[in-house]
Amino acid sequence: MALVLHSGSGNKNAYKALIAAEYCGINVELAKNFEMGVSNKTPEFIKMNPLGKVPVLETPDGAVFESNAIARYVARSKGDNVLYGSSLIDYAHVEQWMDFAATEVDTNLARWLYPRLGYWPYIPPSEEAAIAGLKRALDALNTHLASNTFLVGHAVTLADIVMTCNLYHGFARILTKTFTSEFPHVERYFWTMVNQPNFKKVIGEVKQADAVPAVQKKAAAPAPAKPKEVKKEAPKEAPKPVVEALEEEAPKPKAKNPLDLLPPSKMVLDDWKRLYSNTKSNFHEVAIKGFWNMFDPEGYSLWFCEYKYQEENTVSYVTMNKVGGFLQRMDLCRKYAFGKMLVIGSVPPFKLKGLWLFRGQEIPKFVMEEVYDMELYTWTKVDLSDEAQKERVNAMIEDLEPFEGEALLDAKCFK
Repeated sequence: MALVLHSGSGNKNAYKALIAAEYCGINVELAKNFEMGVSNKTPEFIKMNPLGKVPVLETPDGAVFESNAIARYVARSKGDNVLYGSSLIDYAHVEQWMDFAATEVDTNLARWLYPRLGYWPYIPPSEEAAIAGLKRALDALNTHLASNTFLVGHAVTLADIVMTCNLYHGFARILTKTFTSEFPHVERYFWTMVNQPNFKKVIGEVKQADAVPAVQKKAAAPAPAKPKEVKKEAPKEAPKPVVEALEEEAPKPKAKNPLDLLPPSKMVLDDWKRLYSNTKSNFHEVAIKGFWNMFDPEGYSLWFCEYKYQEENTVSYVTMNKVGGFLQRMDLCRKYAFGKMLVIGSVPPFKLKGLWLFRGQEIPKFVMEEVYDMELYTWTKVDLSDEAQKERVNAMIEDLEPFEGEALLDAKCFK
C-alpha cells in the first residue's frame, strides 16, 4: 500500500511530507478528489483524526496526524536516513529547529495573519505582540544563518524542510520585502531553499507578498425590524425627576511605565539625541561638552557593559550581527535610553563593549526581563567622581580611536 496524504494540494503543512518524500525517494500520493470541509468530515476521516484536521497520512500500519509527525515518519521510512544528519547531536539540532519553527515562527505568523483574514478576532495589541515575537524569532534565526547555509550541518535536513514550509506561508501571504529586508540572512536562506529542485517540484514558483492583507471587516448584521407599537394610555402618575445625563464609566487608564513616574528630570533625552545626530564637526567641543551640560545625574545613570564570552567572537560579521540583534531587541526602551556599542580589535577574538544611558538610577527592570541579551553582558555603573571613567564615557560616545589601545572594527549607536 502506498502512503496516502489526505490534504488539499496547496497546504504548506502537507508540503513538509511531500518534500521529505522527494529527498528520501518515498512514494507519497495525495488523496484523490480531496475537498476541504467535505472529505475531512466523513466518518472514515474522523476515524483517522478525531479533530477532522489535515493533513493526515494513511500508512499500512495506521494513520498519522500532525504535520511534523507525518514528516518525521516519511523521513524515517528509509534506513539510510539523509534528513537527520550524521550524528546524535545533528539529530538533536534537527529536532531543536523543528520545534523552533513551530513555536516561534509558525505560531507568531498565524497570530498576525489569521486575524487579518477574518479567521480569528482582530485585536491590535495581540497583533503587536505577534509581530514583536516574530521579529525576535527571525532575528535569532538571522544570527544563526549569518554563518550557516543550512540549519544543521552542510546539507538539507528535515529542519530546513519544516522551517522553509512555515516561512513560505509568511513570505507568500504577509511578509513583504520591507519587512524581511531586516533579516538578510533569512531572505538568502529562504530563496535558496525554495529554489532547490525537490522543494520547487512540490511548491512551484514562489512570489513574495506585495502588501500586508487588510483587516477583514465583518458585515454589520441587519437591524431587527421594530415591532409596531400599540399605544396604551398610561395611568397618570406624579412627575418624576428627569436624569439629564448619565456618567459613563471612565475607561481604565493604561498602566504607566514606572520610569514615567520618576520625578521630572532637567535632561531632555531627545535634545541630547538630536545634538548627537546633528553634530558633524568639532564633535568633542560641541557634542561631548553638550552632553555633560545636559546630563542629570539624579534623573539618569550611565553604565558600561562588556560581553562575557569574548573568546567566541572569532568571525567579524557574526560579532557585528550580535550587536545588531541586541540593539533591535532594545527597541522597547528607546524612549528611556541611549547607547553606544563598540566592536574592538583588528584580529579575532573581537571585543564587545558598550556604554548606556538609562532613565533612573538602575537598569530598568523591564529591560532586564525582556531583553535576553542583557544577561550576556557584565554591567558596571559609571562612577561619576572618577575622571578616568568620565574620559572613557567621552571616548565611547565619540568613537575615539584607538580605544584602549586597539582599533575599532565597528561602532553602533542606539538612539
